[in-house]
Formats: sequence, structure tokens, C-alpha cells
Amino acid sequence: MAGIYIHIPFCKKRCTYCDFYTEVATQFIPTLIDSIVKELHIRKDYIQNETIKTIYFGGGTPSILNKSEFKMIFDAIFSLFEVESDAEITFEANPDDLTTDYLNTISFLPFNRISIGIQSFEDEDLKRINRRHTSNEAINAVKDAQMVGFKNISIDLIYGLPFQSVDAWRNQLDVAFSLGIQHISAYGLTYEEGTELWKQREEGIIDTIDDETMNKMYELLLETVSKNGFEAYEISNFAQPGFRSKHNTSYWKNEIYIGVGPSAHSFNLESRQWNVNSINQYIKAINENSNYFEKEDLSIFDKYNDYIMVSLRTSDGIDLEFIKLNFGDEFVHYCLQNIKTFIDSEKVDYNNDKIRLTSAGNQISNLIIMQLMKV
Repeated sequence: MAGIYIHIPFCKKRCTYCDFYTEVATQFIPTLIDSIVKELHIRKDYIQNETIKTIYFGGGTPSILNKSEFKMIFDAIFSLFEVESDAEITFEANPDDLTTDYLNTISFLPFNRISIGIQSFEDEDLKRINRRHTSNEAINAVKDAQMVGFKNISIDLIYGLPFQSVDAWRNQLDVAFSLGIQHISAYGLTYEEGTELWKQREEGIIDTIDDETMNKMYELLLETVSKNGFEAYEISNFAQPGFRSKHNTSYWKNEIYIGVGPSAHSFNLESRQWNVNSINQYIKAINENSNYFEKEDLSIFDKYNDYIMVSLRTSDGIDLEFIKLNFGDEFVHYCLQNIKTFIDSEKVDYNNDKIRLTSAGNQISNLIIMQLMKV
């Protein structure tokens, strides 16, 4: 089974923390939709007749599309691929796009999951990171999505925002869990070089939250999701039982997926591909039937490193039996040799051939992952 990711790289304005490929020139939307449909036809053999179990519209801002634009893409997908009857079909949305009129319009499309990019329920935070919605709009977006029939709603939040306190983060979580959502993705703020927020930090306009406070915020997050009956199934992702993101989980399990649209990535077990990150270049190449992506064939070391990088972040952890079957005893020995220090310091738990991060290990997950990767 496989997934399809559709990248819609348009935003009405750019958030100060964002380093994803996006454009604000929305006049290209109709031409881009045509090109995405053409790419779906071009790429239909990439997954070798695998059944589609997840479809995910990400961005950018997919909720910038109207019903007919979504329908063009769905018509292509359902005509070219076999899609499971219970496939998870998600779109990302900005809260201020989710008016009742808009939600009622798209309710006739096959979406059964919505991911709302709220980031904060505090208006001052939202202004600081250049989000275009208010706290009230965020709350109403969730309620309106529930009202039109969405029963699988995820929200994104960011902690460690400039000037944010632990108590303020606690209030954010209280609001989130009062809304009856099924899934939450919560990310510690990172300052990506070149972003507006990074420039503000470099110029001394804002200060970063110290590591001790960030760790307290993450511990509070873990306590709160557990108290509300959510599973911590990945470092930044939490769900009610039965509501894990199937699409994201497929990434973490190294399953096949096609990515269409500018800057989208694809993976078929043997290679990775990534599309050009320019709308103009993408549209031109698709229409001229010329190359629009780069490709990397994966060595056994690449595959092992990919497995380590994604699996250790999940609650399932690293399976040494999987490593033995897929990469050989040499990689098992290497993994055990390099993880010993973290076992002894209780940063990871080693039991029944499984290696999982402990709560303390979650806070240094990148360090542990780098130690286990094989160059």
C-alpha cells in the first residue's frame, strides 16, 4: 500500500518562522492544478500498482483551493489509482479559511480528516509570528469543522515562542483539549536560518527560550496529553486511540509514497526523488515533458540511516530484528555498540530487541539519532 502527497505551495502571507517553499502569487493556482494533474499521470507507475491508503494535501495552504480545484485533483487520483474505501484523506487548513460556507462546500469532497494550523491560541503570539488568524477564529474553525461533520480533527501548536512562559503554554494546551480534537501535533520552535524570526533573533529584537524552559514545556505537553487520554506515538504527535495519522505513520514506517507539486518528495524503497522548488520551473518542465526532479538511489547505509532517523522518534522505536532482516548482523552490532551509553544513562529503554526513547531521551533525540547513524 502507498500514499499520495500533494503540495500546494501558496500562502496569503509568510509566517516569520517558516522555511518551507511557498509563494504568495496565487494567480498561478489554475495553471499549477493543471500541472499537478499532468504529474499524477506521469507518475502513476512509480508505485507499481500499489493500493492508495492515504492522500494528504499539504502546503503552503491547501485551504486556499476551492471545491472545483480540489475536485480536478481527486478526479485524476481516483481514475489513475486504486484507492482503498477507508483511505485516510487529509487536508491542511488555515483557521481563517474555514468559514462555514467553505466547510459546507468542501464537505461534498472525499476528505475525512482535517489538520488545522493554529500554532497558538494567544493573539500576541499570532501577531508576532505573522499568522493571519485570531484566537477566536482558531476556536471557531474547530467548532465549525465539527459542526459540518468532521470527526477526525488535528491541530498544530508551537511551543517555545518568543516571550512565552510555561504557564502560557499550559493555557494553550487547556484550550486545545477543551475543543474535543482527536489529534495534536506540537513542535518546539526552531530558528531556521534566513527566516524572519531568525533575523529578529540575530538582531536582538527577540530572545530565544532557554533549554531548561523548553524541556519543562515538553514535559508539560507529555503530562497533559496523557491526562487527556492521548497516545504519544511520535515525539511531536499525539492522538486519541484509533486516530493516529496514517499518512505520517507511513513515512515513519518507510512505506512508499508519491509526492506531486513543486518541492514535493517521493520514495519507493529504492530511491528518493524531490521536485524542483519553483512553481514556474515546475510548470514549465511538466508542460515541456522535461525533467522536473532530482533522484537519489539509496545505498544500504542510506536505508539504515533513514530507518534509524524515523523509527527512534516513534513509540514503536527501533526493532533490532527488522535491522537484522533488512540490513544484516553488522548493523545490529553497530547499533548496540553505539546505544550502550544511552541505555546506561536511561535515555533509552532496551527490551525484547526494541530500543525506545525514554522521557529524558526525547529531549536529546537528535543527538542519539546522530550517534546511531552509519556513515
